[in-house]
Amino acid sequence: MEISSKENTHFFSNNTILPVDRSSFKSESSTSKEKQSCCGGIKIFLGALSFVYFAKALSGSYLKSTITQIERRFDIPSSLVGVIDGSFEIGNLLIIILVSYFGAKLHRPRIIGAGCLIMSAGTLLIAMPQFFMGRYRYERFPSTINSTISISPCLQDKSQTPLSALEKPQAKVNAGCEKEAGSSMWIYVLLGNLLRGIGETPIQPLGITYIDDYAVEENAALYIGCVQTVAIIGPIFGFLLGSLCAKLYVDIGFVDLDSVTISPKDVQWVGAWWLGYLIAGVISILAGIPFWFLPKHLSKPESRKDSSTSSEQSKFIIEENKDQGKSCQQQAKLAEMAKDFLPSLKILFGNPVYILHLCASIIQFNSLIGMVTYKPKYIEQQYGQTSSKTNFVIGLINIPAVAFGIFSGGLIMKKFRIGVLGAAKLSLGSSFFGYLLFLSLFAMGCENSDVAGLTVSYHGTKPMADYKQALFSECNSGCSCSKDNWDPICGENGVTYVSACLAGCQASNGSGKNTVFFNCSCVGTFESSQSSSAVVGPCQKGNECPKMFLYFLVISVITSYTLSVGGTPGYILLLRCIKPHLKSFALGIYTLAIRVLAGIPAPVYFGVAIDTTCLKWGSKRCGGRGACRLYDSSALRYVYLGLTLVLGTVSIFFSVAVLWALRKRSSQQDETLSANGERGAFGTKSRKDNFGNSDQLIQSTYWPEKETRL
Repeated sequence: MEISSKENTHFFSNNTILPVDRSSFKSESSTSKEKQSCCGGIKIFLGALSFVYFAKALSGSYLKSTITQIERRFDIPSSLVGVIDGSFEIGNLLIIILVSYFGAKLHRPRIIGAGCLIMSAGTLLIAMPQFFMGRYRYERFPSTINSTISISPCLQDKSQTPLSALEKPQAKVNAGCEKEAGSSMWIYVLLGNLLRGIGETPIQPLGITYIDDYAVEENAALYIGCVQTVAIIGPIFGFLLGSLCAKLYVDIGFVDLDSVTISPKDVQWVGAWWLGYLIAGVISILAGIPFWFLPKHLSKPESRKDSSTSSEQSKFIIEENKDQGKSCQQQAKLAEMAKDFLPSLKILFGNPVYILHLCASIIQFNSLIGMVTYKPKYIEQQYGQTSSKTNFVIGLINIPAVAFGIFSGGLIMKKFRIGVLGAAKLSLGSSFFGYLLFLSLFAMGCENSDVAGLTVSYHGTKPMADYKQALFSECNSGCSCSKDNWDPICGENGVTYVSACLAGCQASNGSGKNTVFFNCSCVGTFESSQSSSAVVGPCQKGNECPKMFLYFLVISVITSYTLSVGGTPGYILLLRCIKPHLKSFALGIYTLAIRVLAGIPAPVYFGVAIDTTCLKWGSKRCGGRGACRLYDSSALRYVYLGLTLVLGTVSIFFSVAVLWALRKRSSQQDETLSANGERGAFGTKSRKDNFGNSDQLIQSTYWPEKETRL
């Protein structure tokens, strides 16, 4: 903390008694009240901003947790789900430059409050399709539905089946095709996410710069770290909420749950994905209320009033036009601000450190966004876990590691008083060691499940290259089966069959989830089979898979923590390498670039790559390809992890370039200062001017001039 002038005088005078003017007490008292008022105001804003970060992170992480649910509910591929996920970034793209540039000149808290209302409207819109489209329909053979009609799965002679039993389902299909337009309701999910992105736009650039403007400089990194840490609590609750909703059937409250014949372990299961969006929308409304009552400006602390001598940031910026800062502090009209737009943009793009850091961040965010978006799907498909358990594990184990890592980064910056050069080193080190640990995940995968005709043949050997042709064999040649349906059953031999018909089952007993199939000719011909019966649902993964899943969680947690440590140093590097009046604009451009070049394309091309590993596609009621039912585990692992690792490695090279640029600028500036004799003169003057500052006394060996001027 800063020591007042009176305390400093007493400290250096020792036993000398000096006369004290009473006016100094009044001045000191008023200064103390001003500091308390400033401190209280920034802490109130800090609390409000933290709650908003919690709200937006809650809704954003809940969307990630419902990726597979949305994919199954609307029967769409992963690539299209990636487009829906990227629509959030498109919303940011529409207004990010206007908000970040003009918003810094206007009432920042109220703009954030308006954004919260828009964000809540978009979140509520995402849930609306559930109330306008029909009930969820999944593929099931008639014998597994509660019915009094007994139908043989293998229809060797269609005449044995009552005509009404065949015509009625077909009539329902035709009727369903009339309502098939309901499947295009995913457009409302896309529009809602787009609107949510528009509302979220002002929160980051205006909120972070508001803190950086009015907080004590040495506390800015800690405050930003606190905001980001609290924001991580949002994803914890978001994924836990996703876990809870995934256990509930999608049409809960609308249908009789006893009539549902699938379980959460089935790949066709869809949870109550819409319920969490209603909760998140209400929270977003509440989060925006405090900002309508916060002031436009706060009084700056004493150490920040003279930015030319006390701010470390000013020592890292080329002083081209000293009068420019004064003009920016004056009240400007919109036309005048617009006239300064292009020159400001030119200054930003002329800063090599800013450009290199921007490139490194874009590539790294491509890696991280793609990885996080499809991590639930990867865990479900690779390790055979349910959506509910996957979201629970991510929310309770993985996300806290990220929060602790971000907070640790801010704490390290404050405790060791790390400057810009140190922030670049810390960010680079965390990325390097994080992706090095990530490399070990390639060895922690599960083998493909044994699915007859897809991953193994009907005789227990590897299948033929043509998967569609391999679905049919001699054992089911007498059956009238469809190769497009996905209604898996698990044989006594531990092999999964695409349907009871393709397994050659002749009879069934029971109904719903308790259906048992008998006399399955394909099950009996398998090498290791001792019985010809089967039950509803796919077989579980191999015995080694649970152990691999545990190893995956441990390494994933350590990797998440390591990568997150560099989060706060990266922000500080971004804020300190640019001019004070361009902070909001630079952060807005940074956010825009991340949204456009990482947030939008990453989920799409990750989804396209994941779709290439699909072995069995579902089919829509009226024809056409639906969602993927089965993935090639090995191919999925190499595509998902490999793409993430390659992008991360490229970002490390750009981070090295940032560090090189900082060192080069530092050496050039040191030579200039040494030649002109400015270092000693400025150091002496600085110590005289700030004699009452305890931080300068404590850091007598640390001067801002030891860093660089950009």
